[in-house]
Amino acid sequence: MYDIVIIGGGPAGLTAATYTCRAGKSVLVVEKNAFGGQITWSPKVENFPGFVSVSGVELGDKLLEQAMSQGAEVELEEAVAVEREDGLFRVVCESGAEFDGRALILATGAKPRMLGVAREEELVGSGVCYCAVCDGAFYAGRPVAVCGGGNSALQDALLLSESCSRVYLIHRRGSFRGEQKLVEALEARANVEFVLNAAVTELLGDEELSGLVVEQEGRRREIAAEGLFVAIGHQPDNGAFASLLRLDPGGYADSGEDCLTETPGVFVAGDCRRKSVRQLTTAAADGAVAALAAVQYLS
Repeated sequence: MYDIVIIGGGPAGLTAATYTCRAGKSVLVVEKNAFGGQITWSPKVENFPGFVSVSGVELGDKLLEQAMSQGAEVELEEAVAVEREDGLFRVVCESGAEFDGRALILATGAKPRMLGVAREEELVGSGVCYCAVCDGAFYAGRPVAVCGGGNSALQDALLLSESCSRVYLIHRRGSFRGEQKLVEALEARANVEFVLNAAVTELLGDEELSGLVVEQEGRRREIAAEGLFVAIGHQPDNGAFASLLRLDPGGYADSGEDCLTETPGVFVAGDCRRKSVRQLTTAAADGAVAALAAVQYLS
């Protein structure tokens, strides 16, 4: 029996583990893939306080080391359900393992939707990116492409156009879904080209992305781009815990900055909850807020 079980071992979950351990609680972190979360995809991180430059893998390792040094226990397991009984929470894992806790913090994150093109996952961190704010600065003076048609894609293209030599904005439809003002701002940028009615079909380059192939209105076209920023949405990983949460239409936990849920003893942190900014720093902040709320609940 643990005081607190945390599902998710990314920046939010590991920060929550550090805070709850320092409050004298027994803590278990359950993570299904790799501790550190999505940040481990980034070859270089330069926007996290205290680090001029650090690889995502190294930062994830440091977050894990810090939590464990405070007393957190960890398990590499996939949580598939949570059962409630007599005010306690039983986390059931795919392997059959079960862990009990008096409180629960869900920090399951949200993963970017992928294009589904061959070698996409292989080139993540080597040209394929999912966060222009995080990685755009690494492509200054170089040609890049953005794939998507909503506000996020338009905003990414605007940001990248300020420093990149060329920005190709690729969208599968003939018009964008995002705000017209953003479209007009992009139309005014000489280094931005719209590639409409087009879909990425192939990624070029060996160890690093050097370009991509799109199919545009039945024709094959090669585009020289050293970075591809995919902005077609995210998928929160809350499905297995829907009985504990109120979800918004996008599947995110419909919780505010207090990280509370309608289920006493259940808290959410990080990208799995409804929020306008999803960055390393906001995930860590959520982890601290959820941790302190859980400690107060137990007290």
